[in-house]
Amino acid sequence: MLTSLEKMIFAVALVLSLYFAAQKFMLMFRAISRGQDKLYFNPLLKRVLSAVSVLFTQKTVLKKRPLLSFFHALIAWAFIFYFLVNLGDILTGYINEFHFLGTGPLGNYYRLFTDIFSVAALLGMLVFLIRRFIIKPKELNIRDNVLLLEGSAAKIKQDSLIVGLFILAHIGFRFLGESFVLAASGGDAWQPFASGVAQLWNGMSPDAVTLAIHVCWWLALGLILAFLPYFPSSKHAHLFMGPLNFMTRPERPAPGAMERLDFEAEDAEQFGVARMEHLDKTQILDAFACIMCNRCQDVCPAYQTGKELSPSALEINKRVFLNNHLKAFAAGEETDSVMGGHFLSDSALWACTSCAACVEVCPVGNEPMMDILNMRRDKVLMESDFPKELQGAYNGMERNQNPWNMNEDRMKWAREEPGLDVKTVDENPDFDVLYWVGCAGAFETKGQRIARSFSKILNTAGVNFAVLGNKESCTGDSARRSGNEYLFSMMAEQNVELLNSVKPKKIVTTCPHCLHTIKNEYKQFGGNFEVVHHTRFIEELMDQGKLNPKKDEQKVTFHDPCYLGRHNGEYTAPRNNLSKVGQLIEMPRNAENSFCCGAGGGQMWKEEEKGTEAIRRERFKEARQTEAEIIATACPFCMTMMTDAGNELEATQQVMDVAEIIAAKL
Repeated sequence: MLTSLEKMIFAVALVLSLYFAAQKFMLMFRAISRGQDKLYFNPLLKRVLSAVSVLFTQKTVLKKRPLLSFFHALIAWAFIFYFLVNLGDILTGYINEFHFLGTGPLGNYYRLFTDIFSVAALLGMLVFLIRRFIIKPKELNIRDNVLLLEGSAAKIKQDSLIVGLFILAHIGFRFLGESFVLAASGGDAWQPFASGVAQLWNGMSPDAVTLAIHVCWWLALGLILAFLPYFPSSKHAHLFMGPLNFMTRPERPAPGAMERLDFEAEDAEQFGVARMEHLDKTQILDAFACIMCNRCQDVCPAYQTGKELSPSALEINKRVFLNNHLKAFAAGEETDSVMGGHFLSDSALWACTSCAACVEVCPVGNEPMMDILNMRRDKVLMESDFPKELQGAYNGMERNQNPWNMNEDRMKWAREEPGLDVKTVDENPDFDVLYWVGCAGAFETKGQRIARSFSKILNTAGVNFAVLGNKESCTGDSARRSGNEYLFSMMAEQNVELLNSVKPKKIVTTCPHCLHTIKNEYKQFGGNFEVVHHTRFIEELMDQGKLNPKKDEQKVTFHDPCYLGRHNGEYTAPRNNLSKVGQLIEMPRNAENSFCCGAGGGQMWKEEEKGTEAIRRERFKEARQTEAEIIATACPFCMTMMTDAGNELEATQQVMDVAEIIAAKL
């Protein structure tokens, strides 16, 4: 089809296009390599299969915004398929009378799929262009009180327009060219859509049709050559970077599990993240993988209640900064911009509840929460710059081993309940189950209610259990999530040493934060323990016939604690427990989509950042709409926040832990 001169021109243009695109990709990977830690590739086959699965199934995209995600999937599948289509078109241009994949069954199905995917992609792209530039839904915007690098909003729209028009034009001209081919050849039953359009060209002369085929070929493939050098800088790079992100990110024992800092390292000069180069490689890769879809801010409790935090804005700021300074950053120059205050305002930094909703929802595997938690480490450890209210919790954990800073007997909660049989490990050294009571259970009124109820359940079921009593101390969860890694490390080492000396067969805890820390993070300090949440243990006791609570028609709705659900994947046990004693009514946002209570990430010990509503009240309002008589929780932090919200809203609903509900019906 092409003349010798055209073949030579196209070949040169292709080489140049690939060269400039490769140069840009090399800069991107050099930029990523400046990060700390490493990219993970083992086991390679498992990771590759996982990345390929994400790419081809689009499962991480399809789990939210179902209709829009379907249109996105159409575009993605078409674009993947078009790698084959473009190869076939290049060969067709270079080889006369060439039919890619032949004219038999294989070629027929190839042409059918090409026809279908072309129309599907054009339809999908039109939907997205209309949505962004005509409908302009609020989900695509970022509020004015959120920090965005100068010009970022305009660049997002510009990039979206360039990428959208490119896809529309590339596939459109290819489809149009095929319709001219069919006009010349008389149609093809395996290409129904292109054959239909071909009817429009019936009156054209053969020479005009041939010229149109030629022009469309050059426009379709020429647009690719023009787009390739821009491709790495565009959000369309997520087509490759998203699967690569899934393939290379660390396998954390839980979504929010943080890495241990080595305070003894001789070359340690920086703890936490202050500048872009302090991020781990996987967190720099996050910026290149970001689709800028804003799904993370849609589920962020801070953003949804008017705070200055948008996880999406953080990733966009990282991406814009890298694009603006890619050569310098890739070359190893130290950045001038401190992330805190430049990429994220101070209020935004301390608004994160570490709920992991942004990690759960991201279709390309980004973890903006980890950036924020590591930035807090820098603020606390390097600058001693943190909300003043946290100092009280830090002092309490350091001096009295609890954030309430209570200097009391940790067994008071048990001794104040007549007839409650709770022994310490010293009194019962041959225990089967260690009940980790936690600071809330020991010192906070509502937490003590939970501890007594759960102990009553254990006694009723005949479980041989013991508690640590005054030997127990805070796990340090709040210290770690708020950036005080040094304090957390001291507490973790102390607790692991104690637990290793006690040698528990199984640990049960009524606090998901304790569960998460002991189960997932104490491994970094030599502590490998079997830890279960009390709702799971209660379910096991029921299944074994050791508990037989009464069932009635009392309506109950369940609030999923973030550290039980998204962080540790426990959704069924509390629901099974509640369904056996009452009528369970779900809130609209439940299970992995649950909305945070607002206490995590150290928020329990500080004033909530300024916004339009308190997170706890936002969640309580949703629970109240179910018209359930009881709002069930499975975390002492959640119980405190929901109870406070109910009092503030003058609500009539009771807030009770699952253990309280079960104990009351034994």
